[in-house]
Amino acid sequence: MISNLIPTQFLNIYYGILILGSFFIAFFGIKLFRGVLPKDQGREYAVNGQLSEGKPRGAGIILIIAFILSSVLFVPLNSELIIYLALIFIEMMSGYLDDGSKVPWGEYKKGLIDLVVAVGISVTYYSFNGSVINFAMLGLRNVKIPAAVFIILGVILVWAAINVTNCSDGVDGLCGSLSTISLMTAFVMLFFTGKGQSLSPMLLIMVITITAYLWFNASPSKLLMGDAGSRALGVVLAIAFLKTGSPFTFIFAAFMLILDGGLGLIKVSAIRYLKLQGFMKNIRTPIHDHMRKVKGWSDTQVVFRFSILQIIISLVVIAFALKI
Repeated sequence: MISNLIPTQFLNIYYGILILGSFFIAFFGIKLFRGVLPKDQGREYAVNGQLSEGKPRGAGIILIIAFILSSVLFVPLNSELIIYLALIFIEMMSGYLDDGSKVPWGEYKKGLIDLVVAVGISVTYYSFNGSVINFAMLGLRNVKIPAAVFIILGVILVWAAINVTNCSDGVDGLCGSLSTISLMTAFVMLFFTGKGQSLSPMLLIMVITITAYLWFNASPSKLLMGDAGSRALGVVLAIAFLKTGSPFTFIFAAFMLILDGGLGLIKVSAIRYLKLQGFMKNIRTPIHDHMRKVKGWSDTQVVFRFSILQIIISLVVIAFALKI
């Protein structure tokens, strides 16, 4: 909407308005409406879980609604982006209803919703963009993947992104900080390669919206994102790396998210389905809990050190990707 009022030669003005507008929408949205959020009950077995007791949780609903509203205001939307926003909203609502439920939703119920959203994202991307991808880290260009294989891989990407971001949301500022770095990696790839130009401003809006949330979530936090935010963030991350045309880059550009949350998923799966009771028995998962409980890192050290590592990895990813 607003983008249509600004001539293309004034791109700097457009991005300035987008950044300031998105930040204030998210910041004041959180400030005004955090009082209506459900309260966290604390988690008996989580590291420092008792410290979260009484804090507003499910702030992701404000975060994602602010993101969607800013996208409608500042981004020239097309049919593809509108479908993405609808699916992000569905994932956010499922997380919020789970956050606010007296009886937590079961894994299968949440998994079914994740599957529907993942299929929707993958099919939508294929319908508008096809199945030609690049392998940025290997320097391979324009590799055509069979449609069925591409859609299945896309579903796996979305499912993985949802779950690793969700698992990393256990330390004040960690999920938001790592997601911001990964999203900025995708933004740089999109902006400088000229791919997915319509998504670039939307990713920037997501980054700015997360930044507003981190104002309140920095340790010691005043509110918690909850599944409403972390799961929807995973969907945005998956869309971002699909649109770069190099979806496998997600493995490196979100490496610390995958390491933190993904190892926990592997451990649980190995124990539950393969009956490997001793698998990773000396490693606490998510990894941020291992670093705090076993290595004695503070919450701030976890966030800073994980972020530093991801920044270094992301710079390497960008260096390779911009050669494509």
